[in-house]
Amino acid sequence: MMDLPESGPNTEDEPSSHKSSMPEHLQAALSTDWDPAPPMPHPARPDFTPHAARRRAAVSEQFPGTLVVVPAGSSKARANDTDYPFRAASSFTWLTGETIADAVLVMTPSGDGHHSTLYVAEHAQPGELEYFMDYKHSPVWVGNVPSGANTSAVLGIEVRPLPALADDLAAYRDDQCALLRGFDNRVDKLLAKGSGEMLGRALDELRLVKDEWEVARLWHACEATARGFADVVRELPAVVGRDDLRGERWLEGTFWRRARLEGNEVGYTSVVASGPHATTPHWWRNNGVVHRGALLLADMGVETDELYTADVTRTLPVDGAWTPAQLKVYRAVQEAQAAGIAEVKAGNAFVAAHKAAMYVIADHLHSWGILPVTADVACADDEEQPGAGLHRRYTLHGTSHMLGIDVHDCALARMEQYRTGTLTVGHVLTVEPGLYFQTNDRAVPQELRGIGVRIEDDVLVTDGEPVNLSAMLPRDPDDVIAWMRDAQHTPAIP
Repeated sequence: MMDLPESGPNTEDEPSSHKSSMPEHLQAALSTDWDPAPPMPHPARPDFTPHAARRRAAVSEQFPGTLVVVPAGSSKARANDTDYPFRAASSFTWLTGETIADAVLVMTPSGDGHHSTLYVAEHAQPGELEYFMDYKHSPVWVGNVPSGANTSAVLGIEVRPLPALADDLAAYRDDQCALLRGFDNRVDKLLAKGSGEMLGRALDELRLVKDEWEVARLWHACEATARGFADVVRELPAVVGRDDLRGERWLEGTFWRRARLEGNEVGYTSVVASGPHATTPHWWRNNGVVHRGALLLADMGVETDELYTADVTRTLPVDGAWTPAQLKVYRAVQEAQAAGIAEVKAGNAFVAAHKAAMYVIADHLHSWGILPVTADVACADDEEQPGAGLHRRYTLHGTSHMLGIDVHDCALARMEQYRTGTLTVGHVLTVEPGLYFQTNDRAVPQELRGIGVRIEDDVLVTDGEPVNLSAMLPRDPDDVIAWMRDAQHTPAIP
């Protein structure tokens, strides 16, 4: 990381220790003799434009005569004067196709609908001192950005400079409006009476059903994720048995490289859990050694440039062979997942996949002598019934969540539209049962303690059978071994 320029234009968010004056002769020297900045075409896919327009029209129908404001959000400080990589608010990108910081979508009432305007920051141009010195926004420091005209042409929306936002919203300052709060403090202050609860819920409920463009992006995310898993498997021999190496970190970084090559980022913090770490569903430290004979539970997903993410988990024997105990647990989870996927059909309850998967797991636990009650008792709808829910000691989490532009998509949707609702064509959800036997659980046979298995796929609801978008990664235990062997004998393809 380079240090900041010795001096330059003062900005409100620049630490006072970095503010200093500059002689006029130096300002002149730095500001002259520049050719026009190289053009930067907007990176958005042009086929996105009609889908975004249709989405904005749907929002307009729900908020007639009401100002609607959706910010992208601002960069967040990581430490001192360094920021985290920026990731735009999901609903903002869903409505616009834009992904840059500080941008704001404003939908003003117009006739029977709304007129949409996108406000974006304009960076300094050659001939201005800031072109050379503004380390937060200058093309010299952070790269050039598309022009407003190019952004407007690609995204199919009017674009105005961000400094005009305050004046353009002044007439609505005291009005009730629909504002997605909590993403940009400057916008929140401009519209003190803006309410975000209804808008956030409406946007998430609209986002529940994916159109064909979104499904294609999710499929691409799954394909890239499969290549990332193959990269990880290819690296296993280099880390297995290395007590001097945090092998989980190496494998995490291997997948991250694929995510950055084929997409924007990873869609969430990867879980790369070896041995007993696999019994922790949200193991995020990824700092363990990969021991011989262990299982590796990897929960990872590539996020596309348009911010759609895969969410896939595979559990793999790091030596390329299952032990009897590992295979016993794996086959139970595989059977449970298959039962869950079979329930992902239009008209079924969202929870149907979870109920089917949990019944299979509870039945296995009972047959192994671990669960003292039958699956009928453990999975009873009446949670007050003695013995109901006892399997949760070993399954820990639900089986499904919606997936899309967020890994846990549409979380603001009402319960009756989501978790207690009914599946419909266009929903995409995960099916991810797991079994986790803690090392210190005296209720579990010794040979099973420390084993954690989860299998997760991304499944599309259609008007027929469910479509597994991540089926290119094998799940059958014999197929897993064959795939691992093939991957380790196939060169990586960038």
